[in-house]
Amino acid sequence: MYLEEKQSLLPEETVKGKRNLSKKRRSDKIKIVGDVRYHRNFYSSFLDNKRDIIIWLPPSYKLALQNRKDSRKHYPVLYMHDGQNIMDPKTSYAGMDWRVDETLTKLINQNKVEEIIVVGIYNSADRLSEYSDSEKGQNYMKFIIDELKPFIDAEYRTLADKENTAVMGSSMGGLISFLITWNYPDVFSKASCLSSSFYYHDDMAIKLVKDYSGPKKNIKIYIDHGEDGLVRGQKMFCALNKKGYLIGSDIDYYYAPGAEHNEKEWAARLERPLLFFFKKQI
Repeated sequence: MYLEEKQSLLPEETVKGKRNLSKKRRSDKIKIVGDVRYHRNFYSSFLDNKRDIIIWLPPSYKLALQNRKDSRKHYPVLYMHDGQNIMDPKTSYAGMDWRVDETLTKLINQNKVEEIIVVGIYNSADRLSEYSDSEKGQNYMKFIIDELKPFIDAEYRTLADKENTAVMGSSMGGLISFLITWNYPDVFSKASCLSSSFYYHDDMAIKLVKDYSGPKKNIKIYIDHGEDGLVRGQKMFCALNKKGYLIGSDIDYYYAPGAEHNEKEWAARLERPLLFFFKKQI
């Protein structure tokens, strides 16, 4: 149904709604680091559109398939929005990627994090509405939960339970990462929200937390920002804290003074949420 391509390679907005552009493309990166698969033109019946999906597999994945002793080895999964930006400068915004492949390879080799599978979900022309609380946003979440995730769990050696399923994004991608985890804590237990657009729709996400009166959800949230989102990032942290979510165990919060709103800055902060969610217990 979906075309899979394999590659084994060498080891939003500001607060006012405008991206900080960087015209300089990366010149130090020729190939993606690691084992990468593509599923082109992945169709969603909920959204009635197609998009590419990029999969990054951890270093031991291929060996685990070949080694009978590792036949039961499965991996946590990190779903990432704006998948075209996460590891390939040729497809990323303004030619700067998140360096997900390089950062994970380094942390795994240093024995600091567990090996994980990364699922990059390319965005579409409807990015703004799909990454919000709109009807398309609701359908985008259904697409991930009811169409994409079952496919990934069937195709790859995943740990499919909520404790091993995380999501990450920046700007509007950070907002939808929070929304899908808050609304579907039985599917996602971890949300990484970098420079998130918590201001969107009149602070809707912050109000969602403030108005919540149910039991504490068993989730972990990472929140960060630079000068972008300075006010809303702190408001979201405070709202969660007042609902019983504690820094260090339930929340990690980081302010990067002077940081701009772009992929280079998110790449620079990527280690922190990866360690918060997937730190290896030695």
